[in-house]
Amino acid sequence: MKKTWMKLMAQCLGVLCLAFSPLAMAQGLPGGCPEKNLLYWQAFPPGGESDLSARHQQVVLKKKCAAIDTIIQYKAGAGGGLMWGQMNNLPGDGLNVVGINLPHIVFQPIEGEVQYKTTDITPVYWFHYTPDVLVVPENSPIKTFAEFIATAKASPGKMNLGGSGLNSANHAAHERLNAAFGIKSTYVPYKGTGDMSMAVVGAQIDGAVTYTPFAIANRGKVRALAVAMEKRHPMMPNVPTFRELGVDWVDGAYRGIGVPKSTSLEARKKLSDMWAALNNDAEMKELAAKNGFELVNVGAEQMDAFMKERTALYIEGAKRLGLGKK
Repeated sequence: MKKTWMKLMAQCLGVLCLAFSPLAMAQGLPGGCPEKNLLYWQAFPPGGESDLSARHQQVVLKKKCAAIDTIIQYKAGAGGGLMWGQMNNLPGDGLNVVGINLPHIVFQPIEGEVQYKTTDITPVYWFHYTPDVLVVPENSPIKTFAEFIATAKASPGKMNLGGSGLNSANHAAHERLNAAFGIKSTYVPYKGTGDMSMAVVGAQIDGAVTYTPFAIANRGKVRALAVAMEKRHPMMPNVPTFRELGVDWVDGAYRGIGVPKSTSLEARKKLSDMWAALNNDAEMKELAAKNGFELVNVGAEQMDAFMKERTALYIEGAKRLGLGKK
């Protein structure tokens, strides 16, 4: 009797161990996990906001789908345009996804120096938004936005402000800054935020028009002067919004994933549902909040209306900012 009881206990313990194994504890996904590893293509170098968000998704997806890996690949150049111009050459197997950005994929074709059109891009999910922010190096003599404007007006064209890419959200924000406050500063484009980081932190340039995650990640190294949000960022409570400074400016960059045009509608919907599940995961929400990402959820059902609205808005903005004029 004792041996039978001990055998039963051992069997129960075995079942419990299996139930609480890493594979069993993986939450899974509503539409099922990918059958093979995902290739997640990045249009910017490592170290920027796109890379950071991809790393967050990689971690959460591994917990949900322990049997597969998300392999992040980089093909940087032309402010993202190199990757986006080649994405339709990738296999449309539902296992190749590409990080995409707005307003970049609208602005760049208007300028005409990339090998793709906005309609060549097939977005399947927009997962977050990063507000514009103006920063200067921590050791800069400029302590406030008012001092920044006074310095820029005292020496027109001499202030150099970095940003990620040409005809990008940073580039547009720089032109908007000049126009809105009647100053003249010079835009210095970098391949990505990661490349720009050393220049700003090392005070090789006077500042940058960048995004909130950069300002938050580099607290103590850079000083944020103004942010393009409706309300002050909870992690930067002392930084005024542009609205507080007299300009109705609430804007930034959207990040999402796209696929080659040859990808089936069924595979697009599965990826859209997968990214929705990632975005609604508690850990993803915590990572986003800590790093300055504002989560959004634009999936397959909302995509056409969203892209129509944003494209019209950015085309109007490009005309107003003079982008595309040779």
